[in-house]
Amino acid sequence: MKKSIYTWKISDLQPGSEQLVPWLESQDLPSFLAPILWNRQLQTEEELVTFFEPTIEALHDPFLIHDMEKAVKRIHEAVAEGQKILIYGDYDADGITSTTVLKEAIELLGGEVSFYLPDRFTDGYGPNKATYERLFQEEGVELLITVDNGVAGHEALTFAKEVGIDVIVTDHHEIPEELPSAYAIVHPRHPEGNYPFGDLAGVGVAFKVATALLETVPDDMLDLVAIGTIADLVSLTGENRTLVQLGLKILKQTERIGLHALCEQADLDLETLTEETIGFGIGPRLNAIGRLGDASPGVDLLSTFDEEDALVLATKINNVNNERQGIVKKIIKEAQEMIQSLPQQEIYVLAKEGWHEGVLGIVASKIVQETGRPALVLGIDRTKQVAKGSARSVDQVNLYEALSSVGELFINYGGHQMAAGMSLPTDHLMELQEGLNQYISEQGIDFSSGPDLMIEASLTLSEVTLDQIKGMKLLAPFGTDNPAPYFLFDKVSAKEVKQIGADQNHLKFQLKESATEDSLDCIAFGMGADYQELATSDDLKVVGQLAINEWNGRRKPQLLVKDYQIAGFQLFDLRGKKLEIQNYQADKTLFIISDKKYVKRYQLVPSSTIVLTGNSVTESELLTKNWEQAVIVDCPIIVSDLKTVLDKIKVPRLYLYAESNEQCYLNGMPSREQFGKLFKFIAEFEQVDVRYKLKDVAKFLKIDETLLIFMIQVFFDLGFVTIDSGIMTKVEEPEKKQLNSSLVYQQREQKIIAEKFLLYSSANELKNWLLLQEEK
Repeated sequence: MKKSIYTWKISDLQPGSEQLVPWLESQDLPSFLAPILWNRQLQTEEELVTFFEPTIEALHDPFLIHDMEKAVKRIHEAVAEGQKILIYGDYDADGITSTTVLKEAIELLGGEVSFYLPDRFTDGYGPNKATYERLFQEEGVELLITVDNGVAGHEALTFAKEVGIDVIVTDHHEIPEELPSAYAIVHPRHPEGNYPFGDLAGVGVAFKVATALLETVPDDMLDLVAIGTIADLVSLTGENRTLVQLGLKILKQTERIGLHALCEQADLDLETLTEETIGFGIGPRLNAIGRLGDASPGVDLLSTFDEEDALVLATKINNVNNERQGIVKKIIKEAQEMIQSLPQQEIYVLAKEGWHEGVLGIVASKIVQETGRPALVLGIDRTKQVAKGSARSVDQVNLYEALSSVGELFINYGGHQMAAGMSLPTDHLMELQEGLNQYISEQGIDFSSGPDLMIEASLTLSEVTLDQIKGMKLLAPFGTDNPAPYFLFDKVSAKEVKQIGADQNHLKFQLKESATEDSLDCIAFGMGADYQELATSDDLKVVGQLAINEWNGRRKPQLLVKDYQIAGFQLFDLRGKKLEIQNYQADKTLFIISDKKYVKRYQLVPSSTIVLTGNSVTESELLTKNWEQAVIVDCPIIVSDLKTVLDKIKVPRLYLYAESNEQCYLNGMPSREQFGKLFKFIAEFEQVDVRYKLKDVAKFLKIDETLLIFMIQVFFDLGFVTIDSGIMTKVEEPEKKQLNSSLVYQQREQKIIAEKFLLYSSANELKNWLLLQEEK
């Protein structure tokens, strides 16, 4: 049995959705979209028209945003008087595009405008008093406009006011209880405003300012609006959806030389750009330069008219992104190794010297994805004895509240429910881990059920068609609050499972139903480690998003796997493989052995190891524990002993190695003739050095060495010989006994039977046998 990572929520079929069918059919749109649209609160003709047919006219009046009129008037005044205007942006993709949009709008008015993007490592995020002071002196600034920041910049904005500099704040982040002192605050969620859509990205707000300044919608800037909106992961509903849809059309025909150069570097085709290729191709490259250094080249690239400059800048940005990927990969590997060495934590606090501060949010997101638990990832500065980093969370945990519960440990911290940044003295790290674990425990937060995953419907493989997938693409652009639909496939199996990718990190396989010939190609990114899980299961439930795979002119449906679960018993056939003991958690795994030598070989601990020793094993307290899985380390002597244990523990997951050094079944039982040859040899030589001369004796008698050892053990067991310090000595006139009266002899007979069954039966035969045992 394998639990899903997410908690699946399958949408109920809403009868009201039938009302949408006539309109969909009148527009030649697939009627099967009706329940999906209805569940996404698109339930009127007006909402549907805006959703499917966005127009410039559907955009809201920018003057509905608080202080917009005041801000526009002040900017026009600055332009008219030739005042020096400085745009103070942010170092991410949203900040870069916001800065570019407003810069171009003011330039179109003839304004004298420059820009500054703060350095993540020296200036930090948002308004900075020391940076403002320096810029005011160096640039002679007379009007400062923030984009994608500023709403929480109390100290710096108060300083600007004191020295006589007007500051216009344009921002979209959470509004604090007390607003800063600024000339104007342009924010779509301002408590005194009246704007109908509050989820604009920073670039969306900048675009609204540009629209108000120019008194027309500057549609040639919509390409930047689409990039910034997608990269900032804001809600892709309402006006944001309209901006992105219109922006994607502009992108396909953009005249921005820098975007053409960047797409060439990223191997992207501008004419086929989608929200997905922007999110994975353009956004990360713009973000990368701010993560590792100065983000200003991003603005230069997006606004340049020089082809040579564009090529140089795009190459630089692409190289920085490659460097960023390498740094992230290295830190993720080190963080994963750190997690494996730790007991399971409620929240992971991972810190190490040398970890690059600029990428730790990406690493934290990866850890959350892999563990299903919040993660704080910090770089340690040994000189300052300070750890600084980023955190990401899951739906069950309000990260800001969790950090606040141990707030006294930090030098500073901030963020929201899902993401945060912080710094603290390194000697507080252990206390931080303990405090966060305690917070989760006191709150009664349960990680056994993962975050919710909304599923549109359950489908059979035969219901998946190219036309259906093409129809669902009409719901794009997909993103936050408008995800690509997820579908469930039940009672399927994975066939032809293959690990793919440079590091074997991904899986490729086919889903099949036992009752039909239907199949569906699947790709499971990041699930390379789940190879055994999927390859050995016949009772799968798989959730994913449908896409079209094009290869050599052929188009086929494909499922991008998001999650899966296995309901029934799982047998992992690892016979012939090397047991890697570190892959199994000792507190959740019962190790079953027959030969005690494996205790030392694998450093097994008594609290999780049971030795098959006949009837006494049934009295072990280990059989009463609730084990999640069991490992059969070596082949037992008596199959019924193993049956007894498995019947008692009833684990849902069983790993079968069944090592056997003796290979009793293959080597068989010595013949009476061979026993006779050995008996005559002992009678003739009376004393034999079996410690050092065993190979010679085996060669002389023409008997396999392992078989000879067994025969000597039988003679010793029957009292025919004695062995002392490696010297085997004949016993004069021993009691006559049958060979099969020896316990050693009997055990080999039983071991042959056990090996024949456990080592040479098919995996299906063993699984059926084990399932029968569970039912008894």
